[in-house]
Amino acid sequence: MKWYADRPPRLVWQVVADLLAVAWTWFWVDVARAVGDAVRALRAPGDGLSQAGQSLADTFGDAAAKAREVPLVGGKLADALERGRSAGGTLTDAGQAQVQAVESTALWLTTALIAIPLAFVLITWLPLRLRFARRAAVARRLRDQERFDLLALHALTTLSLRDLAAFPGDPVEGWRRRDPGTIKALADRRLRASGVRP
Repeated sequence: MKWYADRPPRLVWQVVADLLAVAWTWFWVDVARAVGDAVRALRAPGDGLSQAGQSLADTFGDAAAKAREVPLVGGKLADALERGRSAGGTLTDAGQAQVQAVESTALWLTTALIAIPLAFVLITWLPLRLRFARRAAVARRLRDQERFDLLALHALTTLSLRDLAAFPGDPVEGWRRRDPGTIKALADRRLRASGVRP
């Protein structure tokens, strides 16, 4: 594969396009990470709720254990305190559910903010670069094998009507007669269009 053109103007544009694609991707990865961190900061209330619920459950659990030692009313008092322990567990579960929701939102938002811009780059920039690389590699191989007649034929089939009219002489007739000057001019034009030095 030939990734860059031989001619400086096209080479500069390709390097600039590649750097812009890398910068675009880098920018969106940074944005996605910052947004993910900002969303994860929202888990603080859930963490606080979970810790408070755990603390409440522990406190009521300890109180229920001590209440069982009280003669006569200890069992009923312990049962009442166990309901407080259960409420603490409910608070802990609610806090953990909030934390999981925030983490899940942060993950999916970060993924989307990376995937969508990256997909844009892969859909627009990458096919153009791959197409250039394939065409340039084939053109260079034909040049190195001195298959100028094939390059000239390809140039003939891809010339616009305006370029055909501006071409000195009749390029079709020159190609048919295998005129070396016409074939060389057409082949050079195809090589330049493919980003390869004639």
